[in-house]
Amino acid sequence: MPDRRGPFAWLGLTLLRLAGWRVAGGPPDLPKYVLVGAPHTSAWDFPLMLAFGLVWGLKFQWLGKTSLFRPPLGALFRALGGIPVERSASQQQVQLVVQRFRERERMALAISPEGTRRQSGHWRTGFYYIAHGAGVPIALGFLDYGRKVGGIGPTIVPTGSIERDLPAIAAFYADIRGKHPEKASAVTLAPGKE
Repeated sequence: MPDRRGPFAWLGLTLLRLAGWRVAGGPPDLPKYVLVGAPHTSAWDFPLMLAFGLVWGLKFQWLGKTSLFRPPLGALFRALGGIPVERSASQQQVQLVVQRFRERERMALAISPEGTRRQSGHWRTGFYYIAHGAGVPIALGFLDYGRKVGGIGPTIVPTGSIERDLPAIAAFYADIRGKHPEKASAVTLAPGKE
């Protein structure tokens, strides 16, 4: 993989080292992909994700609930790559994000399939259907608080059958621990989604 460190890599590395974190694996050498961010159990996940992005020179976009984008912080969150979404219209949002992928030459979209820092029992499926609809791979990003290491692991090309592809994703995250493991959701589908 080529060295894709950005001009502010030193800042990201310094922040991560001060916090006791190590970098393992980097972004795929691909123009477009969905970047899974898991497990998501703490508000610290977001600033850590930004620091890793600095290391790699990766300006990724991310989805957030519309309430995050109100003043006074809305402009800052947009500048940091945030895309406001209305959670009640999830199917429509998937199509809007797929269209955004089609309109751009390069795009890395970070999504937390858990959708919340609370334990929900399962993953939401939007990340998968966005990747499949846009024809882009899924890169498995992680923050392992147990080992204090974060990075990006393998990529998975969605086949169109989430039931077939989810076990490989679950296997990757099996030994990765969030800051609050009791809040992590299982890498499974909601009842009735299978």
